[in-house]
Amino acid sequence: MAGLLSIAARAMFANQAALQTVGQNIANANTPGYSRQSVVLTTAPGQYTGAGFFGRGVDVQTVERSHNDFLTKEAINTKSTASGDTTQAEQLTRLEKIFPTGTDGLGSAVSQFLNSMMDVANRPSDLSARQVVLGQAQQLATRFSSVGSQLADMQAGVTSDLQAGVTLVNQLAQQIASVNDKIAKVQGSGHSPNDLLDQRDQLISQLSEHVAVTTLPADDGTMGVFIGGGQRLVLGNTASSLQIAPDSYDPQRSVLALNEGGSTRPLDESVLTGGSLSALLQFQNHDLQDARNMVGQLAAALGTRVNAQNALGLDLSTPPGQGAPIFNVAAPRVLPSTNNQRNPDSSFTNGVQATIVDASQLQASAYKLSAGAAPGTYQLTRLSDGQVRTVAAGATVDGFTINFSPSPPAAGDSYVIEPVGAAAVNMRRVLDNPNGIAAASPVTAVTSVNNTGTATLDSIYAVNSSFSAANLPISVAFGAANPDGSVNYTLTPAVGAPLAGVWKSGQPIGNQPGAVPPINLGFELRLNGVPRAGDTLSIAATQYPGSNNGNAKAFLDIQTDPFVGKQLLPSGSVTVGATLNDAYANDLSDIGARVQGANYLSGVSTNVASDAESNRSSQAGVNLDEEASRLIQYQQAYQASAKVLQTAQTLFNQLLQTVSQ
Repeated sequence: MAGLLSIAARAMFANQAALQTVGQNIANANTPGYSRQSVVLTTAPGQYTGAGFFGRGVDVQTVERSHNDFLTKEAINTKSTASGDTTQAEQLTRLEKIFPTGTDGLGSAVSQFLNSMMDVANRPSDLSARQVVLGQAQQLATRFSSVGSQLADMQAGVTSDLQAGVTLVNQLAQQIASVNDKIAKVQGSGHSPNDLLDQRDQLISQLSEHVAVTTLPADDGTMGVFIGGGQRLVLGNTASSLQIAPDSYDPQRSVLALNEGGSTRPLDESVLTGGSLSALLQFQNHDLQDARNMVGQLAAALGTRVNAQNALGLDLSTPPGQGAPIFNVAAPRVLPSTNNQRNPDSSFTNGVQATIVDASQLQASAYKLSAGAAPGTYQLTRLSDGQVRTVAAGATVDGFTINFSPSPPAAGDSYVIEPVGAAAVNMRRVLDNPNGIAAASPVTAVTSVNNTGTATLDSIYAVNSSFSAANLPISVAFGAANPDGSVNYTLTPAVGAPLAGVWKSGQPIGNQPGAVPPINLGFELRLNGVPRAGDTLSIAATQYPGSNNGNAKAFLDIQTDPFVGKQLLPSGSVTVGATLNDAYANDLSDIGARVQGANYLSGVSTNVASDAESNRSSQAGVNLDEEASRLIQYQQAYQASAKVLQTAQTLFNQLLQTVSQ
């Protein structure tokens, strides 16, 4: 009887422990990170008697949690990827809103400004038409400046988000280290601290949303947490900290650094492969910079082209003079590394200057300049595509020239050159006087009354700096027609030898670089109709600028001229660029494609992370139906054991009453 009572008592204790564990599971069914727990029961050692070994029931060995290392790590890794992709998609969606289409976009503002020149072409001396041009110029400059300012605000927002993310990472790292310490202290008890282990797994999962992590268990029960390809964040009960540091080239941008043992090491973006912080750095260093360069390329090309065309005409001042700049075009930015050596004779480290020489060849990119292999040579890397060139002082690349002053960079020095990075935010209208609009062409053409052909004058205006008044007057004499319909002609300037050319319908006279020999007198004369042999034209300086609209017509041609983003090939030829509208459309397409790709990746990675978490929770999570069945099972077993004890108590009471009688 005594053995039976012992077995019943042990069974009651075991069932009570099992019931308590089931209740714990049910209570935490919806608690994030909770792993299902279960009581591990073992057979109690038998008691030896003369009649053999008699069982003593059941013992509670321990309480274990349902856990799978592989599924847990898979859920953490996929969660980190999904968080990074979602952050990337959110940032790109915000970026896309800065580049609207329709009447609110830059393309519309460019068209409205250039189209406003139509009224000036119709009424060259009308001040109201000129004032409209200045108003449209102001609106265009404001649009560019606004886009540049919004991009700068986005950069500030990225920095703020990085700082907030780093604060959370440091807090989570400290909490993981604290839980590690608690786990290590109970490691020798022989039982697993299930709640602490769940808490640590949940903290690591939360940490992975911000930065990709790898974990490594230690013999003392602690978990090492590493980021950035093996950089220690948590080891034992000690946690390192992340911090935000300014970029070594551009202080407006940020980098992540790991502070460990009093020393700070910057973390390369390429080793941070997941989490929101990695996505923010990726967006800052690539997408946001590309957007600044794309809109900056458009602003620099347009502003330089408009200013150059205005300078080629005559304004309404007395006496008429060269047109003044309409827009401010920002100079290239040269950003020295903070690690550069300082010139002992100067407080500045910047020994590099960049100057725009051909805005039509400017590319939407920044460049990195560093010392080359040979003395006096340097490597210039175009960051948009990684193309590397070897350059020296005075070299011209992609429309800008590099010079060194007061001395060449020292060995080990490096610079980032941004030819167009500041062009949009610094774009301003600088012409306030409507008379400063140079609507008149410096040259006027007159056809001879004796001409027998159908050729009439369409337009004539200066197109480049090769134009010189010293060549005026110039006579044009047409010769015989060729079988292909072209007509030979001869240009006879006031100074120099006559030049022979071939005219075709739609082809200008006076600027034919492809002719043999090349003709470049700095102006373009266009005809309607077809000249005949013996027809002549006379080209002279403009006498009445107030009634001349030649240069205003040149402004109208800017909109259809493919001058944005030309490239100089190694052969010396220049590729055809894009028109202003096409360039802006290409920028919108580029950003739109990035948004679409990011949204797709975000959807895919989110689904993968959800599936991984479902797989983990299907094994480690609480199933209420299963727990309910266990609850009934353990309740019945508890009641059975209690019934045995109750029966034994009744028997003992009856025996005692019998003996007492």
